[in-house]
Amino acid sequence: MRRALILLLTSLLPLALAQASQVEALLDAGRFQEAYEMGSKLATPEALALAAKAASFYAMYQAKDAEKRTWFERAEKAASQAIAKAPDYPEGYFERARALGRLSQYKGILEALAEGLAPKIRSDLEKTLKLKPDHAGAMVALALWHFELVQKGWLVAATQGADGAKVEPLMRKAIELEPEAIIHRVEYARVLAAWGKKEEARKQLETALSLPAKTAADRYDQERARQELAKLK
Repeated sequence: MRRALILLLTSLLPLALAQASQVEALLDAGRFQEAYEMGSKLATPEALALAAKAASFYAMYQAKDAEKRTWFERAEKAASQAIAKAPDYPEGYFERARALGRLSQYKGILEALAEGLAPKIRSDLEKTLKLKPDHAGAMVALALWHFELVQKGWLVAATQGADGAKVEPLMRKAIELEPEAIIHRVEYARVLAAWGKKEEARKQLETALSLPAKTAADRYDQERARQELAKLK
């Protein structure tokens, strides 16, 4: 009986992976709502993490302002479901951190602090990096976590344990690991510009625009790069 169960699960694994690939294809094509629906229905850890990513991307790139908070909440829920099904799957924690990070922006600093979102986000990112130490996306997100809180002032930074000195090393390491990831360079440029390092920011944005845009998200991020570059001129 046990052998038959193992054989059944083994036979289903390629199908589950193929279905997750379909979700990823929809996501790469910019069909974020469809990717979210499909990933949610498949409900494997991989598919749920992709559903969370799709929901966040829809909120970030396509949703109207009135929709954004709802879609980030959907992303958080899907990521939490992925974590419940696979506690050692790093993408679940990363996608939950992404969703919570964006949600905190819409809730405002007081509401976010009252709900304890900052430590939750940091915990999820650190868990991601513990499970996958070379997760470049988590490095960028953790760098932004430190950056955003430091920007709120010394009191907020001190109470949350944010450290501005950690921002650039994390950003540089992420770019070293994934030099063709457009979003990493756009986010790094945003930090550099905020800190008055406009020439360095310009170089990152120009590099972002020179890289091949392989997905819909890449194209949206390159549009962000064009807008940020125009502000620097």
